[in-house]
Amino acid sequence: MRIKPFKGIRPPQNLVELVSSRPYDVLNSEEARQEAAGNEKSLYHIIKPEINFAPGTDEHDECVYKAAVEQFSLFKANKWLVQDSEEKYYVYAQTMDGRTQYGLVVGAWVEDYMEGRIKKHELTRRDKEEDRMKHVRILNTNMEPVFFAYPHREDLDNMIASVCKGTPEYDFVAAPEGFRHTFWVIDDRQMIDAITAIFAEIPAMYIADGHHRSAAAALVGAEKKRLNPNHIGDEEYNYFLAVCFPDNQLNIIDYNRVVKDLNGLTEVEFLEAITADFDVEAMGTDIYKPNALHNFSLYLGGQWYSLTAKAGRYNDNDPIEVLDVTISSNLILDKILGIKDLRSSKRIDFVGGIRGLGELQQRVDSGEMKMALALYPVTMQQIIDIADSGNIMPPKTTWFEPKLRSGLVIHSLE
Repeated sequence: MRIKPFKGIRPPQNLVELVSSRPYDVLNSEEARQEAAGNEKSLYHIIKPEINFAPGTDEHDECVYKAAVEQFSLFKANKWLVQDSEEKYYVYAQTMDGRTQYGLVVGAWVEDYMEGRIKKHELTRRDKEEDRMKHVRILNTNMEPVFFAYPHREDLDNMIASVCKGTPEYDFVAAPEGFRHTFWVIDDRQMIDAITAIFAEIPAMYIADGHHRSAAAALVGAEKKRLNPNHIGDEEYNYFLAVCFPDNQLNIIDYNRVVKDLNGLTEVEFLEAITADFDVEAMGTDIYKPNALHNFSLYLGGQWYSLTAKAGRYNDNDPIEVLDVTISSNLILDKILGIKDLRSSKRIDFVGGIRGLGELQQRVDSGEMKMALALYPVTMQQIIDIADSGNIMPPKTTWFEPKLRSGLVIHSLE
């Protein structure tokens, strides 16, 4: 993999908690408006620029994109964001529930993405790519990083550990989630060169989170290359902002389903239909969490059930067929409930495991939903197997937590 250090644009230490924000795609415009209320330094003014207008303003309106540019200029003029004078790498550590994962913040090479060495496991939607491309294009900047995993290496682990013995540049707990974000600057030239050389030996990286941001950043870089008659290959637009974590440190949590109806079946008929492909065990009223691959929990009619897929109903040797999302989609959502397309069906919703299984119970008990299905989380190895085989994960499969904080460091394409 080809990576490079870069001159990061970032907030002064005393402003980082005011400037930094959650990623643009984990909250809607109204939530961003509320989080940024009374804080002119919030990055939301740039990454969710519609909050600078009356509620209901179309986030794709030209005036909204223009406002992002104006806000970015204002942040730099006021020194709320300041560019480092030298090219550097950075270490970004995230702590959640007592677990810490350590990422390297780098410039990732556009060609590695375009030629498939940066591997994806999700389909992207062209409209979402276009929106992010426009944002990257008009700001000439990667405002927000993408989240990569790389095959862990002890030499890199040791190098990062030595950096983390030093005093961090930033160290704070962010509201509302309560996760800790710690950030170090690597300015030792020898170490920078060593990191670059080690990454050159790594054959592939994997997009964990941020498929649309990755696509947008790489496509804008390729576009700039095409439009520059004097392109030589070392321009900053050939690289985009990424945080790279060792694959053995990442935390993937469950991504669950709630469904509005039983497709005309009674609860008894539905449970009867499930027994064709699953061993069903009533677990009572206490929350039941899936305990292994191919074990599911069902909440229906005030009761929790354990469902275990019967032998022969899946293929453990196929990277897609082995997935519990595939098993549940084929044997329950499609076969019994008639939900064919998870992306477009209005009868189903998806709940990230960060909210807990109590959220599933609440949505069913309230009458909004009829049943809930909780899945065992996918593993990083399953994601790697799918990406390496050129396959695509079914929709709504992976939920990485914690999310990357935006605004700790920004990458200019100039």
